[in-house]
Amino acid sequence: MKKSHIIGIIVIAMAIGIIMTTAGDASTYVSFGDAIEMAQDGNSTKVHVVGRLKKDDQGHIVGMQYDPLKDPNYFAFTLVDTNRFEQRVVYFNPKPQDFERSEQVVITGNMQNEVFVADKILLKCPSKYTENEIQTNTAGI
Repeated sequence: MKKSHIIGIIVIAMAIGIIMTTAGDASTYVSFGDAIEMAQDGNSTKVHVVGRLKKDDQGHIVGMQYDPLKDPNYFAFTLVDTNRFEQRVVYFNPKPQDFERSEQVVITGNMQNEVFVADKILLKCPSKYTENEIQTNTAGI
């Protein structure tokens, strides 16, 4: 075999190895019900859950617990998933900035002892521009 063929085979083998490693680390989007079932089956795979914060009639977040003076690395809140299932979430890091303003929350983690322990929190915050402001600004151009 030529050296170019051998090098090509090695490159292809490395690419397949990288793809297999990346695919193994990927987590899936599930509901809290699915995450609970996975935990009961002994599966501790990290999953993504999409939800909204539980709020009262005045728009205040219900069940949020964060005291940076007592423990800055403990943040807990209640999240309602797309199936309207409420679940307590614990995040062992500081509370994310603008958490109260978020419209939607994506958490990554797994169920542990009746709570969802999040490793990452991604926030979808409302746009800082309203539709009227956008139309006014583009009309003058």
